Parts: sequence; C-alpha cells; structure tokens
Amino acid sequence: MRTDLIADKAASLQPSGIRKFFDIVAEMEDVISLGVGEPDFDTPWHIRDEGIYSLEKGRTFYTSNSGLKELRMEIAAYLQRTQGLDYHYMSQIFVTVGGSEAIDLAMRAMINPGDEVLIPQPSYVSYEPCVVMADGKPVIIELKEENRFRLTPEELEAAITPKTKILVMPFPNNPTGAIMEREDLEKLVPVIQKHDLFVVSDEIYAELTYGGKQHVSIASLPGMQERTILINGFSKAYAMTGWRLGYACGPKDVIRQMVKIHQYCIMCAPTTSQYAAVEALRNGDEDVRRMRESYDERRRFVLHTLREMGLPCFEPEGAFYVFPCIKEFGMTSDEFATNLLKEEKVAIVPGTAFGSCGEGYLRISYAYSIESLKKALKRLENYVRKLREK
Repeated sequence: MRTDLIADKAASLQPSGIRKFFDIVAEMEDVISLGVGEPDFDTPWHIRDEGIYSLEKGRTFYTSNSGLKELRMEIAAYLQRTQGLDYHYMSQIFVTVGGSEAIDLAMRAMINPGDEVLIPQPSYVSYEPCVVMADGKPVIIELKEENRFRLTPEELEAAITPKTKILVMPFPNNPTGAIMEREDLEKLVPVIQKHDLFVVSDEIYAELTYGGKQHVSIASLPGMQERTILINGFSKAYAMTGWRLGYACGPKDVIRQMVKIHQYCIMCAPTTSQYAAVEALRNGDEDVRRMRESYDERRRFVLHTLREMGLPCFEPEGAFYVFPCIKEFGMTSDEFATNLLKEEKVAIVPGTAFGSCGEGYLRISYAYSIESLKKALKRLENYVRKLREK
C-alpha cells in the first residue's frame, strides 16, 4: 500500500481530548460521568410529538438546502424578539446539521490559505481543527481567570497581525462558563472595526445564562451584524442533541457560499428534526426556562461543594460547566483526571482538552441530576483529601 494514502492535514489533527478520554470510560463499570456536555433532560414531549407527527404525515423528503421556510422564519422571529436582530429568512439564515457544521462551513467559506483566525481559549474543541482543515492559521488568545475568562480589547489588539481575518467569539463559553456582557463586547467593537475583522460568534449556550444576566449577541451592536456570522442551534437550550440541528445567520454573500458547500456535502439537515424545531421555537420558551432554573440550582450546588472541599473555582455565569483549578496538587490536568477515574471511578475532562492554557483546570459538567452530582463530588472529595494527606 502506498505510504502517502493519508492527507497530511488529516494526519496532523489530534483526536478530541474529550472523546479520547471517554473511550476509557466506556470500558469501565460503576463510573459516574460528569464529562459529557449534554442535557440530561429528554426533549420536551410536545417537540418530540411534532417530530413523530411529521413522520406519520409522510414528511420524509429533502427540504430546501437552506432548510424549511417555516423554520427559517421562526429563527428570524426568535432572533428579533431575543436580540433585536433583523435577518431575512430567505437570504441570511440557513439550517445546518448542528452548530458544529455551521462552524466548519463558516471557516471554509471565508478562509484563504494563510489567513489567521483568532481563537480565544479555553474553548470548544472544534474551532482550531476547522481552521486548519480550511487552510487557515489558528492564533490562540489565552483567556485568563483574573479577567473572568473574558476577552479583553488589549488581548485582542495584541494578537492581530496584517493576516488576521476572523475572530471566533465562543461565549457563553465551553468549558469555563464565562460570558461576555454588553459593556465587554462594546470595548471589542472598535478594535474589530479598526482592523476590519469578521466575527464567527458561537452562541449555542445563549439561553443558558444565570444570575439575572441576559445573553447579548455581538451582532446586535452597532455596525456588527454585517461583519458577524451568528451560530446557534437546538442541542443545549431544547435538549435536542441527537436531533442534530443548528443554524447560521449573517450577510447574504457569506451565507450563499456556506449554503453552496452545504449542498454538496450534506444536502439538507434532517427533515424530521426541522419540523420538531419549528415547534420548539414557537412553544418552547417555558421548557427553556424550566431547564435553565434546574441548571442554575445544580450550578450553585456544585460551586458550593467545590468550595467546601477547598478547590478554587471561578463562578460560571453561562452554559452548564464549572472549571475548578487543581494546580495545588502539582499534577497535570490529564494525570489528575486519569487517576480520579481509576481510583474513584469519576469521569471529568482535563482542561487541556480545550487548549493548552487549560492546564491546571478540569471541566465538570453539571448537566446531571443532583443525586449523581452528590455521589460524584463525594468521590472527588475523597480523592482530594487523599492527595492532601500524602
């Protein structure tokens, strides 16, 4: 067999630090996992019922490449009432197979070889490889806990070069739970406009903010809608991970190119999922509120428990993760997580899965029942106590 069978770009990609870790979990018994970023709620019944009804009515054909007209109209109405954004459903919105496809398509539609893309980290694992596969150059901006893991204009300015084209905005953030408030975003806008940057804003956790905070899209600020691709979806807010449905909104010229790539590699998002998503947007606000309140209760419980065991932890204000610091133990994040799994059978994700600047931290998801959280945190406390007694 020839030795150059595998493309260099593909071979250079590292496996997801999350999936790599949970391959080990799959082979173990009696493990409590706090690692997967997935709601533990079932998709609300009225949403499932609409999907079932669409099947019963034989709605099993391809939709438009851009998605169902009704769904795109509902997305436009949702963004208008939540963010004050005006997008035309025909030319500025299209439906994707999850938010991850939208990230990939945005990069492939806009990046030329050598273009630099700024990626604040720690952050979701897909941004960097998507840039690499589009022949761009990822440039990492290390977010700092002393800044509440928010991006500052000084950090942004320092990372920009003449080759910089795109800024990724991963807020609310996975894994830290950090958010960007309006005043934080307003400080970035002059820098973005000064250097004529484009923004890819991943807002998949937009509905999951706490403490009375409301998500603000950077696209809603003056002069930013025309230079932003807004990405969102249904996985997190509506507990629809397996339905694989997201969307992208932005300037029609960019959206047109994204749809063109999408039509060749995907054709369209799942039809059944699209009908269910129409119902989610029309009648799902109360479901979102109920789940958000439950996550907030868990968030406060986990923070309190971590602080009681003496693990310092930044207070997250979005998503459903905490990011405690374990630097006191002199272990790498991977060592800590691996040994915790072996000794106490609790699975959490090393901070380095989200970038090298995640070293010394762990990501714990609280998208689990209080009962499961209590058991897992008790085991974590036992492990921490043993480390301190050494």
